[in-house]
Amino acid sequence: MIVTPDVIGVVVAVFVAAVGFAGVIAGMLHRQTLRLDARFDKMDARFDKVDERFDKVDERFARVEAELVEVKIAVARIEGPRPPFTLAR
Repeated sequence: MIVTPDVIGVVVAVFVAAVGFAGVIAGMLHRQTLRLDARFDKMDARFDKVDERFDKVDERFARVEAELVEVKIAVARIEGPRPPFTLAR
């Protein structure tokens, strides 16, 4: 079978077009990946800030809980011990 120069030209043109198309798609995907990475970095920074705020709130709750225990102890000391249970006669 003899291959004419026209067939060789068409095969080469199709191959070049396919490689060019794949290159364009790869470039678009690369740009999109960079943009998404930048967005996720911003979101990670925001989540880190929120985590810091939650840590501060947890510390405040721990302090309030400790103060509440101290208040309960003080009230118990003021009220004194409970009277013993006695039966009516």
